[in-house]
Amino acid sequence: MDFNLLFNLAIFFVLPFWLLMIFVPNWEFTQKIMKSYLIFLPLIFLYIYLFIISLNPDLIATLSNPQLLDLAKVFSDPTVTFAGWVHFLVLDLFLGRYIYWQGQTEKIWTIHSLILCLFAGPIGFLSHIITRIIQTNLNKKLQIVTRNIQE
Repeated sequence: MDFNLLFNLAIFFVLPFWLLMIFVPNWEFTQKIMKSYLIFLPLIFLYIYLFIISLNPDLIATLSNPQLLDLAKVFSDPTVTFAGWVHFLVLDLFLGRYIYWQGQTEKIWTIHSLILCLFAGPIGFLSHIITRIIQTNLNKKLQIVTRNIQE
């Protein structure tokens, strides 16, 4: 099996979902696709396959008592690195989906957080948390001002 091809396919597999969330978040098709957990299954099965074929006594020992230098050695194996990359792809997409849906339900601006999440998941999530706090506070202040004007 050509791991380079699979690696590239895994990367290209997630891109349409990110593009939908970033560029056409309100499109009915985007919402329908992003409601489903099925989008994760191909990568989850790939991860399981890679995890199983990379299992060996060294990996098991390292995972049972992780030490930084031992992890570095284990990740020098391309199969383990590939499994780790798929792990990132799945979790970043899951996190992006969470940001997307919270933006849809709470009318929060998400494009910048989704772009950051695509490239660096935790940074995108932090961006979303900060954006949500700012936007929620601004909305509260706007409601107070609007209520005062109406009175």
